Amino acid sequence: MSIGGQGLKGWMQIAAWTVCGPLFCVLVALGYNIVTFASFPGEIQVRAAFAAIAVPLGLATPFFFYFSIKLRELALANSQLSRLAATDGLTKCLNRTAFTALVEARLEALVPQGDQVHGALLIIDADNFKQINDRFGHHNGDIALTLISRAIRSSVRAGDNVGRLGGEEFGVFLPVVDRYGAEIVAERLRRAVEKLAFVADGNRHQLSVSVGGVVFDRRTGFEDLFKLADAQLYAAKSEGRNTVRLIGCATSGAGFAILDA
Repeated sequence: MSIGGQGLKGWMQIAAWTVCGPLFCVLVALGYNIVTFASFPGEIQVRAAFAAIAVPLGLATPFFFYFSIKLRELALANSQLSRLAATDGLTKCLNRTAFTALVEARLEALVPQGDQVHGALLIIDADNFKQINDRFGHHNGDIALTLISRAIRSSVRAGDNVGRLGGEEFGVFLPVVDRYGAEIVAERLRRAVEKLAFVADGNRHQLSVSVGGVVFDRRTGFEDLFKLADAQLYAAKSEGRNTVRLIGCATSGAGFAILDA
């Protein structure tokens, strides 16, 4: 639940600041009074202790409440700016920079299964997209890209990452997946795009994508995977488009070894 832009976690943080801040002020004031009024009569010490409690609570509580709300609003604004900076405005996918950085980080963080780390990188390109822009205009081209991106995002698994790499090209990172699992996801998103109803100028136009991918079982970097997946995308385009082409590979000290195509 969110109230005024603050979720439950946000309100808990605000409450913590509002309670702990004034209490700290009270403790400091009491400590100061104990030292300062140690030689004074008991009645004066009691009044001083009361003032040490009442004044900080009366002044610090509203201050810390206001201060904590402003801090939380700043954190939310920074979080939103970070999301906007990492997101492609048209397709709502990660942009290329954010996608690349995230995949690199996830590749480093993959937990080995035995002595292997499994995963796959898919590169997806909209077929004959220049013809769509030339025939229907860039506005309709943007609509087609939006439909394609939605189809891709709805076809991947929870925990997979989707990014727009530029133009009509997308990337999908599949952690902890084998060749069979990667083929299932790739075919599912290819069929999802093929079934899209894209209508421009009163006419339905068939959309399709070609998919190239690489399945790996050793820790490696994004750029190496991208080169292999991109080569498979080129092969898929050469074979007539609207198809999936995957390879399996392993890495060693000598570099990449293609296991199958």
